[in-house]
Amino acid sequence: MITKYTSEIFDVLRRGQFICSNSPNENIQTLYKILDDQDTFEDLYEYFYQINYILEQGNEYFYFSRVENNVDLERKLEKAFNWIDILDFFKTFDSSFDVGFRFSPADIVNQLKNNADLKTKLESLKKISGDQKNYTDRVKKIIERLEKENFITLENELSETYKVLTSFNYLKDIITTINIPEAIENEIPE
Repeated sequence: MITKYTSEIFDVLRRGQFICSNSPNENIQTLYKILDDQDTFEDLYEYFYQINYILEQGNEYFYFSRVENNVDLERKLEKAFNWIDILDFFKTFDSSFDVGFRFSPADIVNQLKNNADLKTKLESLKKISGDQKNYTDRVKKIIERLEKENFITLENELSETYKVLTSFNYLKDIITTINIPEAIENEIPE
């Protein structure tokens, strides 16, 4: 069953965005409810598959994936390593950083003043945060990346409060699928 929202769903997902259950955007919430219907999902899966887009369902979010060739795999691995570092930074900021979590850049900057581990992790993110001397600008650059990739959204402009969207589960899923066998976990590389 192709719906009147098919083109809207396509427009959102083809840009690499997510359709999340906890988005504050009412239009995205409507699209989520449509995709959450199993019959509609299956029909749209088949429909999009015909044009080389694979409709995927995560934990309260939807996205497109595509069959990749090996050249793109290296680029994807690099991107995955960056996301692991970003996730590590935010978990160091607050171990409860997860779906629904609310924060502001000021919260992170305040913690940077007293948390040496967080400062070290921010330093390791220079590729993403740029080489500004100012913590606020560097933190905002990382937040912009999360917002651009649709893992967080600005919830309140006045207080500069952001909310973590359900698409954040995608990042967590990537990390949990990495399996390091116990036999080599404690080995020291030569």
